[in-house]
Amino acid sequence: MESTYFRKGFGLKGAIEGQLTADYHSGVVDALRAGDYTLRVGPLTFRLAREFGFCYGVDRAVDYAYETRAKFPERRIFLVGEIIHNPHVNRKLREMGIAFLERGPESEFDFSAITAEDVVIMPAFGVTMRDFQRLREIGCILVDTTCGSVLNVWKRVENYARDGYTAIIHGKWWHEETRATASQVEKHPGGRYLVVFDMAEAREVMDFIEAGEAAAADEARVAALEARFAKQVSPGFDFRRDLARVGIANQTTMLSGESLAIAAEFGRSMARRWGEAELAAHFRSFDTICSATQERQDAIHKLLEEPLDLMVIVGGYNSSNTTHLAALVRERGVRGYHIEDADCIDPEAGTVRHQPAGTKDETSEGAWLDATRVVGITAGASTPNNKIGETVARICRTLGLGEELNAAIAS
Repeated sequence: MESTYFRKGFGLKGAIEGQLTADYHSGVVDALRAGDYTLRVGPLTFRLAREFGFCYGVDRAVDYAYETRAKFPERRIFLVGEIIHNPHVNRKLREMGIAFLERGPESEFDFSAITAEDVVIMPAFGVTMRDFQRLREIGCILVDTTCGSVLNVWKRVENYARDGYTAIIHGKWWHEETRATASQVEKHPGGRYLVVFDMAEAREVMDFIEAGEAAAADEARVAALEARFAKQVSPGFDFRRDLARVGIANQTTMLSGESLAIAAEFGRSMARRWGEAELAAHFRSFDTICSATQERQDAIHKLLEEPLDLMVIVGGYNSSNTTHLAALVRERGVRGYHIEDADCIDPEAGTVRHQPAGTKDETSEGAWLDATRVVGITAGASTPNNKIGETVARICRTLGLGEELNAAIAS
């Protein structure tokens, strides 16, 4: 019987290598690496973070999508949502004839057009248990690009549910990865989850835990929590029952320091509620921070120790790991510009479109490079090298340094 589930690639790396190079390679990035992550262009100096751009999981997902097109040239290929949160990469996949499945009004993906003859790619974030089961029932060919770091978190969440612990997930409840992670509790009867976005939300939950029986008896307080977290809990979640035993997990692209701090605070809170001697029976926590996310955040901290006039962060506005890099720049008090793509920089007008850290709105700014001599550059884990290189090129063109850039790359 022909296999309909693939997770380990098709052995077609050689067949797609040329196309990947053409689509994503950058001579500018090569020059930055060769210059110890520094490139001098006339009076301007660029400093690149030492960890940036595509991580292993994203690299694998993109490779696998290209291999899928090569493996099944005559079949219809669908992608559940976006392969990663980068507009350039997703546009390339559309140009290859891969159709993107969208969520319907009830937040469920529409699989009605898929037949058993079709191929469906699952993204690096993974898909929910329900969506996976729906696709298996159709009988189509499934290509699973779920990142290994995400799978590691899934294992923890599943184990929590198996052992009767509620999974407390630090993440964005609306994000594809967190939805998929939370759904892992469904593998065990009675599995429960609760998603907290930040320390403030976590503190609300911890305050309720520490208040003990008095809080459980307070109907108004329980009702307020139910309303507050209505979209962030598993069906049938009971705050009076389901917080006696908790295990901590996280969306892999959240700020690592915040995830670790939330885990530590929950541990202290559960100890205050149940006592240190009983803590192991009521609380579990494992470090599920993605190494690539950690490395890129650490590299930002290191780069910001150097004198910079400004930082440019390249990556999708809906990319969680990219927005957190922008947040780190803001926290350090450095002027930062989170741009979705190099096209956000208009050399002729001298303007930049960017999304200020902590906001959801793009804004435009002029004269943003005035008196600039040192520019820091980084990119989220879903940003290809060519977009980093194009960003450097557009900054140089804005300042009339196009020829100088060509000379710097050639030297």
